[in-house]
Amino acid sequence: MTLKTIEQHDYLAMRAGAWVIEADGFGEKVLRLADGTMLKLFRRKRWFSSAAWYPYAQRFADNAVALRKRDVPVPEIIDVLRIPSIARDAVHYHPLPGKTLRELRCEGLDPDTEQELKSAFTRFVIRLHESGVYFRSLHLGNVVCLPDRRLGLIDIADARISGSRLGKHKRARNLRCLQRTAGESEWVDFHKVLNAR
Repeated sequence: MTLKTIEQHDYLAMRAGAWVIEADGFGEKVLRLADGTMLKLFRRKRWFSSAAWYPYAQRFADNAVALRKRDVPVPEIIDVLRIPSIARDAVHYHPLPGKTLRELRCEGLDPDTEQELKSAFTRFVIRLHESGVYFRSLHLGNVVCLPDRRLGLIDIADARISGSRLGKHKRARNLRCLQRTAGESEWVDFHKVLNAR
């Protein structure tokens, strides 16, 4: 799926009735559109960066294709867009059904369900590493528990996917984001992940 440019009036029509899910000091980042689909907006943070020739929105879409080939549930891409009027690129997609592990944790879980999800998460991380997936934004807020109890990934623009399993050093680096997130590091069995064969 290739990047296509849309005009301001097309963007405004798409955005009509949208709910802002995430924003920062630079503006809106994630919108839930009136039809229930999602629009994730990307700005180029530096003038000279790899995003100039390989936009983050395109990476998101390409990673979705690569992850689906590895049987990892990810959002279904509708379009990859360039919106010059707001100096943003965007990916338009159908969200994964379910809730993130962070949402489930915050809502409160009975001990058996929590342990079941922790074990499933550890197995999921091991499978990602075995499939060559290096996901620097790995934390409970980016992992969705689907209605069928499978786990899937969202916010996948910065995933790096290779044809071979991750070595021990990269597996350890991949867990750093999770380790820095308060209350979430105990959700994965680090020993099992680092020593998986």
